[in-house]
Order: sequence, then C-alpha cells, then structure tokens
Amino acid sequence: MSTSLLVQYAVIGVVVLASVLIVFRKLAPKLTNRWLAAASIRFSRPERAGWVRALGRQLQPKQATGNCSDGCSTCGACGPKRPAAAQTDAVPLEFRLRQ
Repeated sequence: MSTSLLVQYAVIGVVVLASVLIVFRKLAPKLTNRWLAAASIRFSRPERAGWVRALGRQLQPKQATGNCSDGCSTCGACGPKRPAAAQTDAVPLEFRLRQ
C-alpha cells in the first residue's frame, strides 16, 4: 500500500467520522450532551495535565440560558408555536360566479 493511498484513506475516515458525529449530535442531542458532560468531568480532574483539563473545559456542553428565545424547550414555558397561517390576519377566499 502506497503512502498516498494511506493518507487518502485517513482523510476519508476523518470526514466520515465527523459526518457521523454531526448527524448523531443532531438526532440525539440529550444523549450526546450526557456523553460530553461525562468526558468533560473525566478530563477536568486536577491530576490531569493542563492541556487535558483545557480539553475538558472545551467539551462541556452549553447550558441553557433560560431565555425563551434560545429554543431549548427545557422548561416548557415557551409552549407550542402557532402555525404560520394562524399568525397572519388571513382573509377567507370568496368565489363569485361570473355574470
């Protein structure tokens, strides 16, 4: 196996792995937040090296701000959104026969 082929396989593997992680994060956000929090706790221990603790701080999942505009849906106070048709002042159509 040549070196260029090995590099090509490595690049494709990294791209596929990144794609899988992005899709998994979109489809299962609560599960991935739990995994990131667990990894962050393990990496942030005081006996770890400085760069490992910095990685642990970077892996911490973002917390909900409690703002209704962040779309977190954790408190349930935002409620369901109204359909787009109900948000506008729509006038019903009237059909008239031609004379």
